[in-house]
Amino acid sequence: MSLVSLFRRRWQRLAVVSIVFCAVSLSILSTQEESKHDDEPSELQMKFPLLWEHVHISNGTGGAWYIPPEWLPESQPTPETIVDAAQLAFKLANSTTHRSISHSEIPLIVHQTWKNTDIDTWPETICDSVEKWLDFVVDTPMAYFLWDDDGVFQFLEKFDPGFIGEFSSLPANVERSDVFRILVLNYIGGIYGDVDTHPLRSPATWIVPSDLMPWYDPETGASYNSTGPVKAVFGLEADCPPDSDSYWRMGYTHPVQLTQWALAAAPGHPVLSRFMDNLSHRLQEVASRHGGNLTSASAFRELQRLDPLVLTGPAALTVSAKSWLEESAGLRWNALTGLHDGGKSKLVDDVMILPITGFSPGRGVYGNMGSKPTTDPDARLLHHAQGSWKSFNLRVEFGKFCRTFFGLCKDWSKRSRTAQATLNEEGHSGEDEGSFMSFTLSSTRWDMLREKET
Repeated sequence: MSLVSLFRRRWQRLAVVSIVFCAVSLSILSTQEESKHDDEPSELQMKFPLLWEHVHISNGTGGAWYIPPEWLPESQPTPETIVDAAQLAFKLANSTTHRSISHSEIPLIVHQTWKNTDIDTWPETICDSVEKWLDFVVDTPMAYFLWDDDGVFQFLEKFDPGFIGEFSSLPANVERSDVFRILVLNYIGGIYGDVDTHPLRSPATWIVPSDLMPWYDPETGASYNSTGPVKAVFGLEADCPPDSDSYWRMGYTHPVQLTQWALAAAPGHPVLSRFMDNLSHRLQEVASRHGGNLTSASAFRELQRLDPLVLTGPAALTVSAKSWLEESAGLRWNALTGLHDGGKSKLVDDVMILPITGFSPGRGVYGNMGSKPTTDPDARLLHHAQGSWKSFNLRVEFGKFCRTFFGLCKDWSKRSRTAQATLNEEGHSGEDEGSFMSFTLSSTRWDMLREKET
C-alpha cells in the first residue's frame, strides 16, 4: 500500500469519526440546561446557613466579606466597602504570626470571585462549594472575601489605577479573572480558590513539616534546603514526562505545569510581580504595533488571537514561576515532577510546589499523572471543574478529541473566548474550561475606568 493511500485512509477515518463527534456534540448542546436551584429562601438558609449569613444578606458594597470577630478591636467601625474591609483584614492578619498559614507568611485571608451575592441565582453546586469554604473560614478562623463586579472595579481604582487601561483591553472576561486573582494576592495576600473548589482540610494546615524536608535534583545533583518561611504555594495540574507528547495531547503547554484554580501567596511575592511584568510587556508589544493604542479594533483583534491559557492562564503563571526560580535558585524546572518520588512537595527558596495530589486529587485513570485519592494526606483541595460543559465550544472540544485520539491539532486553542456571559471560566487546566465567569463587566464600565485613568 502506498504512502498516499495510507494517509488517505487515515483522513477518511478521521472524517468519519469527526462526523460522529459532531452529532454527539449537537445532541449534548440540545439537552443542556443551566443547573440552578429553585429553593425558597427559607430552604436556602437551611441548606447553606453560612453562605446565607455572610454572603446573601450582606449589605456592604463590592461583594461580601467576613472578618473573624476575635480579630476585631472592640471600637472598630464596620467597613462600608470590600476594599476597606480587605485593607482592614490585611492589617489585622499581619498584626500577629498566628493569622497565617503554618510555616509561612501567607495571611489567612481567602479570596473568591462571583458576579453577585444573590445566592438564589447561583447554581447549587457553587453554593455547596462556597459553603464548604465558609465552614473552614469560620472554624479556623480566617477572613473571607467574595469580590463581585463592583468590588473588582473598586480594587483597581484603589490599588492599581495605572493598570486599568491594560486590564480593560483584555478581550475576554476569563483573562480578567485570571489577572484579578494575581492582583489581589499581590496587594492583599492570602489564599485564592475558584468557587467550584472546596478545601479538604483547613488552608491553615496546607503546609506541614514533611513538606519542608530537603530534597535534591537527581539529574543535576543540586540540593534544596530552604529554612525560611514559605511565601507562596502553588500546585501542579500537569506532571508528564518531558520527552513524551502526553502533555500537549492532554492540552497542557508544559510537561510540568502549575494550576490557577487555587494558589496562595504573601503580598508582593516576586512570582506575582513577574506575572504582571510579563503581561504588561506583552500588552505593550501589541500596543506598539497599533500606534500605542490597545483599544483600537486592530489591537483587539490581535489580542483575540492570543491563547488565553498562555497570555494570562496557567501557562503564564508557570512561565513566571519557572523564570523566577531558575534565576533565584538555579532550579531545573522539570525537577519538580513527582513521577519518580511518589509525589512529594518541594520547597524552592520561599516557594512551595505541591504535587499534583495537592490541588488536583482524585483524577481518573486517563490523565492521572500520579494523582492520589481525595482521602490522601497530600490532598488539600478538590476542583469540581463546574461549567466546562456549559461553555461548550465545538472547535475547542474537537481539538481536544483530535489531540487525544489522533495526536494532531496540537496548536488549536484549548479554551473558548465566547463562553456565556453568565459563566465564569476561573479554574482551568489545559482541557478544563474552568468554572464560572466572574466578570460580566460591560464595555461601558471599562470605558469609564479608562477615562478616569486619563
